Amino acid sequence: MNLNDPIFTDEAKARAYFESIRWPDGPVCPHCGEAEKVYRLEGKSHRPGLIHCNACSGSFTVTTGGVMESSHIPLTKWALAFRLYAASKKGFSANQLSRMLGITYKSAWFMAHRVREAMAPAADEGPIGGEGKIVESDETEISPSRKSRPRKRADNKKFVSLVERGGRVRSRKMTGKGEPIGTEVQRVIYDRVDATSNLHTDSAMHYRFAMPKGQHESVNHQKEYARTNKKGERVHVNTAEGYFSIFKRGLVGTYQHMSEQHLQRYLNEFDFRMTNRVALGVNDDVRTERAIKGAEGKRLRYQGTCAV
Repeated sequence: MNLNDPIFTDEAKARAYFESIRWPDGPVCPHCGEAEKVYRLEGKSHRPGLIHCNACSGSFTVTTGGVMESSHIPLTKWALAFRLYAASKKGFSANQLSRMLGITYKSAWFMAHRVREAMAPAADEGPIGGEGKIVESDETEISPSRKSRPRKRADNKKFVSLVERGGRVRSRKMTGKGEPIGTEVQRVIYDRVDATSNLHTDSAMHYRFAMPKGQHESVNHQKEYARTNKKGERVHVNTAEGYFSIFKRGLVGTYQHMSEQHLQRYLNEFDFRMTNRVALGVNDDVRTERAIKGAEGKRLRYQGTCAV
């Protein structure tokens, strides 16, 4: 990362950078969708970057209708924050962000969660997998450090991850409230995995009827970690377990603690980086641009960060 890049030091260059990502073909009104009858408002009486729409008589900037809306933090700092979270494989703490940007911890904490909100999958995104594709599913839990006060295993935070080989990753925290964990896992699979996919799991019983007959294979970890099926495919959940390893290294080395109410946003952050990884031809620049593009149409207010 080149910290001398003008987008990190010049507010006008940073604004142009965000506009080029959000509106590659020119400004579009976030209020009514108009792209033709819009023009920039110049002069000292208007704040920088303000655009007016003649179609709906509304005004907007590049931050309107996104996670940066109503933020008083300069766009140069937002550009650096998006870059740091997109490029840091094991996460980036709000304390470190506070020191690097020269803002309060409270602002940095809220800023980090808004970046994670931008990294969350779009509401209209389709399921992962598809015909001929393999999706691995596995669950894990977050247990306390050996140095911490012991607690019941039932109190550990749990989540399930769905990993499309050579593709996307989607994780969901498990609440364990009102229904068995197995039922929650099945519901996540029904909601997020294409029904024509081939599902690979461990030997947990709740996976037995998660997919149509012939589209589910499992490995018994008491005897094996991987095997080759009749189609010549390798049956395993090693990709999902590798993802767990990255996530937990980020937890131990960077964040130390993730509260129950914010766990899903941290999962979105790690899912995003894994989905847009170098092995799939996505470098830090493209990953940052995709995170910024994902900010459009999403809002997260400070009072709302306690609920996901």
